[in-house]
Amino acid sequence: MDDIDRAILRELQTDGRIPYADLGPKVGLSPSAARQRLQRLIDGKVVQVVGVTDPMAMGGQAMALLGVRVDGDPRAVADALAARDEVVYAVLTAGPYALFAEVVCPGPSDLLDFVNDVVRTAEGVAGVDTFPYFGIHTHRFLWDVG
Repeated sequence: MDDIDRAILRELQTDGRIPYADLGPKVGLSPSAARQRLQRLIDGKVVQVVGVTDPMAMGGQAMALLGVRVDGDPRAVADALAARDEVVYAVLTAGPYALFAEVVCPGPSDLLDFVNDVVRTAEGVAGVDTFPYFGIHTHRFLWDVG
């Protein structure tokens, strides 16, 4: 990544729907060159351009952070959980939890079923602590891209 790539990412963080006609001049490129640069970043999985929703604002949904204790390789458990649609984010960590998974379910009873019937029974899971969300206080996607 060079300075132009980082400038493109900064502009996308401000407005993910910016037209190439506006993006190019802001980063010192023609619109077509900006499109090619962004496509290279997308193809390289450096960036995804997506619409971000707030599941809590969509009504009737239940969200939670799951702290998962694992016996064995946490990557296998992470792979198994990440294959589920309910899991929107999974990270490997150190400490008492080998894995944190953020989950979204249609409702509270679905969350309970997911934790008890899917997560607790998954091979390699030694235990899980559930931290339900009551609301999202801060939801930010602005990282320093250098």
